Amino acid sequence: MRPVFPFTALVGQDEMRDALVLAAVEPRLSGVLIFGDRGTGKSTAVRALAALLPDMEAIAGCAYGCDPAEPAALCPACTANTRRAAVRVPVPVVDLPLGATEDRVVGALNLERALADGAKIFEPGLLARAHRGFLYIDEVNLLEDHIVDLLLDVAASGENVVEREGISLRHPARFVLIGSGNAEEGELRPQLLDRFGLCVEVQTPGDIPTRVEVVRRRDAFDRDAAAFCAAYAPAQAALRERILHARARLAQIQVGDDILSAAAELCLALGTDGLRGELTLLRAARAWAAFSDENEVSLAHLRRMSAPALRHRLRRDPLDDSLAGTRVARAVAEVLAA
Repeated sequence: MRPVFPFTALVGQDEMRDALVLAAVEPRLSGVLIFGDRGTGKSTAVRALAALLPDMEAIAGCAYGCDPAEPAALCPACTANTRRAAVRVPVPVVDLPLGATEDRVVGALNLERALADGAKIFEPGLLARAHRGFLYIDEVNLLEDHIVDLLLDVAASGENVVEREGISLRHPARFVLIGSGNAEEGELRPQLLDRFGLCVEVQTPGDIPTRVEVVRRRDAFDRDAAAFCAAYAPAQAALRERILHARARLAQIQVGDDILSAAAELCLALGTDGLRGELTLLRAARAWAAFSDENEVSLAHLRRMSAPALRHRLRRDPLDDSLAGTRVARAVAEVLAA
């Protein structure tokens, strides 16, 4: 298997790394959108996350990787199977190419079997492969509209419904959506933008020591990937255990009414639409508290998560041309003052 650059070897870009880790701790965050300059490690970080994640339990032979611990969420085949055996499999991280056809994304009739013996066999698509894992779209702002519509439907319902070519079926398709892109190449549709729980911005490092260290590590990895990965294996194992520990503690993290009120007040001050802003901010703050090995959500956690949870939910203000992150920071300073 081709070696993957270690997640713990990434230099800088703390907000991006934290957001990806929190998406692994709390899948209900729905997704992470990474916008920034070309060549800043966006794709490298996403693929490094895949190698970091611990294996998951799945039903042997299931095309969707159904979870044996959730009988209510099984696919029809696993529901009918009374002799389900569990196996450990890697968490799927599936790339969705910009040129992917609708059949490739949602699945379609297996034409080879249909022509050979007339059998209507469903060939699962990328959404099936991404179930319980991550679906990664590079240059997400260039994705075709009809694929965006498909993703919106599946992201909202958690299942893929296929009604075509004499096939009528539905299967579970719950995944964390990760997108990356360059804002200069086009804007993202508001409906899809809203589906990402967190939005982070990355920039080209502006100081020489950071740039030198990035180049040094990448060059070392390219020259001897095995030795480089071995050097970071202890750090990788430690971070993996920390993620597992945070997952186990997540449900125990307390959230006081004062924190809920503060989150609501912040969203009102920023004028965010709907209540998804508060929900995402709360989930991100809880996940950060669990990852920090603390017992309750504090104002410090809200401050830390405010920008990634809310910057992409702001309405455009013709009287304020400040960057979204600046507007969030200003509201945090006013509303969440110590």
